Amino acid sequence: MTDKIADSHNLTFDDFDEVVNPRLLEPEFDNIVEAALSRRGFLGGVLALGSVTALGGGLLPSSARAQNSRFAFENIEMSTADTVKLPAGFKSEIVARWGDPIFSDTPEFDPATRGTAETQARAFGDNTDGMDVFFHQGHTLLVVNNEYTNRSVIWGNQPESGPDEDAVTKGMMAHGVTVVEMVDGDAGWQILKDSPFNRRITPQTEMLMTGPAAGHELLKTEADPSGTKPLGTWNNCGNGLTPWGTYLACEENFNGYFSAEDEAHKVNADLKRYGISSKDWGYRWASIDPRFDVAKNPNEPNRAGYVVEIDPTDASSTPKKRSALGRFKHENAECVVNNDGKLVIYMGDDERGEFLYRYVSDNPYAPGVDTDDLMENGTLYAAKFHDTGAGEWLELSEDATGMSKAEICVHTRQAASKVGATTMDRPEWVAANPNAAEVYCALTNNKNRGIKPNAGGDFTPVGGVNPREANKYGQIVRWKPNGEDHTADGFAWDLYVMAGNPEVHEDARRGSANVHAGNMFNSPDGLRFDESGLLWIQTDGKYSNEGDFAGQGNNQMLAGDPVTGEIRRFLVGPNECEVTGLSWSHDRRTMFVGIQHPGEDGNSQWPDGNDVPRSAIIAVRREDGGVVG
Repeated sequence: MTDKIADSHNLTFDDFDEVVNPRLLEPEFDNIVEAALSRRGFLGGVLALGSVTALGGGLLPSSARAQNSRFAFENIEMSTADTVKLPAGFKSEIVARWGDPIFSDTPEFDPATRGTAETQARAFGDNTDGMDVFFHQGHTLLVVNNEYTNRSVIWGNQPESGPDEDAVTKGMMAHGVTVVEMVDGDAGWQILKDSPFNRRITPQTEMLMTGPAAGHELLKTEADPSGTKPLGTWNNCGNGLTPWGTYLACEENFNGYFSAEDEAHKVNADLKRYGISSKDWGYRWASIDPRFDVAKNPNEPNRAGYVVEIDPTDASSTPKKRSALGRFKHENAECVVNNDGKLVIYMGDDERGEFLYRYVSDNPYAPGVDTDDLMENGTLYAAKFHDTGAGEWLELSEDATGMSKAEICVHTRQAASKVGATTMDRPEWVAANPNAAEVYCALTNNKNRGIKPNAGGDFTPVGGVNPREANKYGQIVRWKPNGEDHTADGFAWDLYVMAGNPEVHEDARRGSANVHAGNMFNSPDGLRFDESGLLWIQTDGKYSNEGDFAGQGNNQMLAGDPVTGEIRRFLVGPNECEVTGLSWSHDRRTMFVGIQHPGEDGNSQWPDGNDVPRSAIIAVRREDGGVVG
């Protein structure tokens, strides 16, 4: 175990957690994948439940698909080049990079020093992820999650003995959220330094805890006996956008920042359920801030793992952690205003074998109402997918779980396990179609499917919505709520696409029929719809271009047509990156895309052509100035 942990920079977050807290092998499962595929017709066309009867939409015949394509670009080939590849007629430019100053009193990024803690606190954060663009009184505001740091890059100039205190603090300051004003001029989109909207929200920023868990004993610490004023946010993955114009940052792998000076320290079962242990991922935050030492502050991890609401129009506002939306490894938070006005928020818990959630507000949204109430008073549900193509939302009630409302909001995974929700293949981004009552979720991959249980001991059987054992490629599930009512308990579901490699495999691993040699991919992650109803798919998968992943190249962004099932590749990122985060300018003539962790294994010089790769936001435009997406 020690050797594996020492080499943790080569492990994914989930892999590290499993090294520290190993899962037991599950009992033998019958391999029902082929039977399921045959019964459901998953490989016979775009998937069987996309029929008129099941989803109310119907799929066009192949001849109609060819004649009625809604794509304004040609599919591009895969790439292994260390650059951004786009279709003919499109171009890209850099908007903001890790370390770019957002105030004029902060020096430009120095690749030799990689900045200091002081400069990083006033500069663009690292490893961009979820983001959105806001338009406020003539100002264009960009809000971006800064999920984590590549330690080998940000500390690349540190001695072999390890980073000093300033370097550790610098790494902390690179986490959180960046808010900047952008302007479009002769040099393209750029940060407007010193804008009154510019702001860094870091792991040291004071927050306000709201909802049922606020003030509960599980959230009280010596530094905050009220249990209502947690400090900071970090490892924010996807995001959400509220109907009233605020930003939702979603705390994901928060657990990897906690440790104990005493490595023999054992955490309780509830902390272990969330991957907390005496060992962190190497960030060393406990060495500069005792709240990250779980032996000294065992309640501190209970104050992380939430959705954080941020007002981008007021740099003095206090971010709010919304405990009513549950605590888990949040991917994103997709907000829908139901026909009756109630706010519905769909959320995935991105870990192998975890759950998909829905939150429904008690009261309806309307302009001018108290929006605080909408994310403080409501009900959480976890999804149950039946092999028949039907599904239901299981209420996480006090009666069903034997837990108090506050306990459900803090120990949400335990509550979902108690009601028997479906263990999923890492539910990542959720996206709701703006032109139809249907919702999509990326199930990115799960090497443990049918092999090991999840962290709570729940079995992960093969079948239904998770039809492949040791799932390397991932799939996208979609569902339509009964009666087109997002608050209904029931829904019908199918799989929009199963990613795979038809050049390597002839069984279920080849993927569904809308995957072919020209558009194949693995590990769908980010999802977002544009106004026309095209679904944009971003990947965070294997880029070895070998073996099971031969011919798939670097991570990419594709677009899918929910009506025809057609999928086209639009963008391929530089070496060893993840493509994540998507938004548009007010006139829709610029698409903003995030490029995360280029060169995470040391094999990229993007974007500056030197040995310090930097995550960045790019602006994509049509060369003819037309609308993009």
